[in-house]
Amino acid sequence: VQLVESGGGLVQAGGSLRLSCAASGSTFSSNAMGWYRQAPGKQRAVVAAISSDGDSTNYADSVKGRFTISRDNAKNTMYLQMNSLKPEDSAVYYCNAGPSAALYGTVYVQGNYWGQGTQVTVSS
Repeated sequence: VQLVESGGGLVQAGGSLRLSCAASGSTFSSNAMGWYRQAPGKQRAVVAAISSDGDSTNYADSVKGRFTISRDNAKNTMYLQMNSLKPEDSAVYYCNAGPSAALYGTVYVQGNYWGQGTQVTVSS
């Protein structure tokens, strides 16, 4: 099982980026998936999560209204559209999935699999 993130980079404050997470070796279309981020000196924290069918989503308060999570189960890919980026959004972003991943209202239960991470840097 492999999760591969892409789409990170350097962007000015107020700009946008779209992250992708492609899964291979297994399909997670029956499970929730999530995006996490980790800044230097901080713990990894969930940013957004999405249900298996994409109908339910949840966001950290810090990104509500600016980030949009989505998925295309036919492509086994999850996305994170990030708009109005701020310097405090700078971090390594990871996707998470697995048979145990689930979204219960506002609570995301993480899966066993992680991508390698993609760096997002927002300059002021």
